[in-house]
Amino acid sequence: MKKQIVTALMVAGLVVSCTKSTTKTEQVENPDGSITTTSTTVTQSPADIVDTTKINKAKEDVKAKVDATGDKIDNAAHKAKADLNEAGKDIKAGAKELGQDVKDAAAKGAGKVEEGAKKIKRRSEK
Repeated sequence: MKKQIVTALMVAGLVVSCTKSTTKTEQVENPDGSITTTSTTVTQSPADIVDTTKINKAKEDVKAKVDATGDKIDNAAHKAKADLNEAGKDIKAGAKELGQDVKDAAAKGAGKVEEGAKKIKRRSEK
């Protein structure tokens, strides 16, 4: 509860300290020669002090930069996707070639095993 009260007082102090007061003094000479002095005090709250055109321009600038960055990210993603697809095709072709090499090696190995078996069979028949 104490924290809430302290926070409320701090916010109130901030709001009061952010107000801007301007005093305007005006002297007017009357037709009879006397001078009348009028003082006017104008108080502006922080909302009146802030220039919304600058804020809107800053928002537009940020939005434009975010859009440009988003476009760069999209372009990089498309390029990466194309590169990965190309790499995938290369891997697939390499795997196909490797598979064929394995088949050829297995066929040669099987042929040698058969020849060896035939030699052993001939020797055992003698």
